[in-house]
Amino acid sequence: DLGSRVAFCGTRADGGDALIAELRAAGATDLFYAACDVRDIPALQALLDRVAEKWGAIQVLINNAGRDDRHALDDLTPEYWDNCLAINLRHQVFATQTVARQLRAAALPGSIINMGSISWMRGRPNLIGYTASKAAISGMTRTLARELGADRIRVNALVPGAIVTERQTALWRNAEEDQKFIDLQCLKFRLDSTHVARSTLFLASDDSDGITGQNLIVDAGLAQVSVAG
Repeated sequence: DLGSRVAFCGTRADGGDALIAELRAAGATDLFYAACDVRDIPALQALLDRVAEKWGAIQVLINNAGRDDRHALDDLTPEYWDNCLAINLRHQVFATQTVARQLRAAALPGSIINMGSISWMRGRPNLIGYTASKAAISGMTRTLARELGADRIRVNALVPGAIVTERQTALWRNAEEDQKFIDLQCLKFRLDSTHVARSTLFLASDDSDGITGQNLIVDAGLAQVSVAG
C-alpha cells in the first residue's frame, strides 16, 4: 500500500470483488471498481470522469486492457480486425484524452502508462490484429509524450515479454512452452505479473519523473535474443 487511491474496471459486475477484498485485508482503503466495456468509449470516458469527481483528477492512468487471441490471416474479417483494435488500442487513446483534460484543468502533473507487448518486435505469427495494435501503441506513446510534455504529463509504454498469467496457463502454457521461452531469453526464468507490476509502479512514481516517450521493455532479454539470433 503506497497510499494511492485506486480505481479499476473490468467486464463483470463482480469482477473486482476478490481483488478489493485482498487489498482491504492488506490495509488498503480507497478502492473503487466498476464494470465497463472499454470498447464503449463514451462509457469509459464517463467512468474516468466519475473517478475524477470522486477523488480529483487522475494522476496515474494505466491503459492495461487487451486480449491476445490467436487469429490466422486467412480467417481475418473486417469485423474481427475492428474489434481487435478496439480491445487493444482505441481505448488507450481516448482514456488518455480524458485524463489529460482532467490534469490540464487541475494544473496537475501526471503519468500515463500504455501497456504494450514485444510481440510486434518479434513478428509473432497468427496475431496480426494484436501486433498491429501493440506497434501502434509505441508510436502513439511517443507522439503523446511530445504533445503533453508541456503540461507535465509523462507518457510511456510498458512492454512485457512472455509473462505467465492465469489465462495463458489455462489456454496454452506447458513445460515445453516454458522451456522454449527460457531458451530464448537472456535471463533463464519465467516472468510473472509481479515483474510487470513493479515496473509499472516505477513509471507511476516520481522516481521516473525524467522519463517520457519511452518503451520500458520487461522481457528478460527475449526480444534482444530473437532479433540477434
